[in-house]
Amino acid sequence: MTLDRLNIGERAVVTAVGGEGILRRRLLDMGITPKTKLMVRKMAPLGDPIEIHIRGYELTLRKEDAAKITVEKIVEE
Repeated sequence: MTLDRLNIGERAVVTAVGGEGILRRRLLDMGITPKTKLMVRKMAPLGDPIEIHIRGYELTLRKEDAAKITVEKIVEE
């Protein structure tokens, strides 16, 4: 599953960061690394951009960039 498919309030763990070159480096530099937990905070009315909570701060990503981040949804019991 990719980050752009999560709904507001859902939590996940990053399993892989895709993309190439500068885009991948930028995502990693922003703290989006494997095994990092995140939560989708907000989403624009048309779904782009997406705001996530990761490592104690809010980060806004374009849907196109979020589609390159593979996540595993955390199921809360």
